[in-house]
Amino acid sequence: MNNAVSGNAKKTLSALVVAHNEEAQLGECLNTLKFADEIVVVLDKCSDGSKAIAEQFTNKLIEGSWELEGPRRNAGIEACSSDWIFEVDADERVSDELAKEIVSAIQNAPFGYFLVPYDNYIGKTLVRYGWGASWGVSATARVFARGAKKWGDKRIHPPVELKGEKMWLKSPMVHMVDSDISDMIKRLDRYTTARAADMRDSGEIGSLANNIRRLFSRFFKCYIGRKGYREGYWGFLIALMAGLFPLLSYLKARLEDK
Repeated sequence: MNNAVSGNAKKTLSALVVAHNEEAQLGECLNTLKFADEIVVVLDKCSDGSKAIAEQFTNKLIEGSWELEGPRRNAGIEACSSDWIFEVDADERVSDELAKEIVSAIQNAPFGYFLVPYDNYIGKTLVRYGWGASWGVSATARVFARGAKKWGDKRIHPPVELKGEKMWLKSPMVHMVDSDISDMIKRLDRYTTARAADMRDSGEIGSLANNIRRLFSRFFKCYIGRKGYREGYWGFLIALMAGLFPLLSYLKARLEDK
């Protein structure tokens, strides 16, 4: 039987952070993870002060260079030694309520994974509605038993293989998504560049007509279906970014060589 669900011993938790040049945020993130039994940090091609910051919180530090998002996250998962694993990004913060809920929930949970709800912030503004369609999440699988989660091979938004029972937590993760509109535009540029590279690698670039259609369908999904209209201009911006993501990725894949 999987050691995440067998016996009566207290189940242990590894907190995993994978980062690339996150010195501005890494310390604040790691400071909220001290409740875990161990903290594992994976530094990917870091050239800033991220290593010195990470060393203040853990002696389980992995440095390397990965081309794809999935393999670097899988390397971190494999380095974790606890019964359960909690994946956290450098721009996320764990509240005391969420920490307590995780520790309690994993003690008697069956083999599987927990979806964690998100409170997404743009600057100091909490934006609850409109996220999705490859542009932010309202909940995602971040707490999982060893062997219950594996990432696929993509640069951006890699597929995830999940096993076991699907469960939910109630306390939200605090996610500092973007600092302002300029930061949002920079993220769109990074995401579409990575997505274009994935499209070229796969040979499945698609058509202009289909991606124009997706611009409108994704905008509608975020602004109407996911109630982005309730967030005013922020909701409009989120829906616009979600719609532009596939079209700009397509154009970069067609027009750019790298």
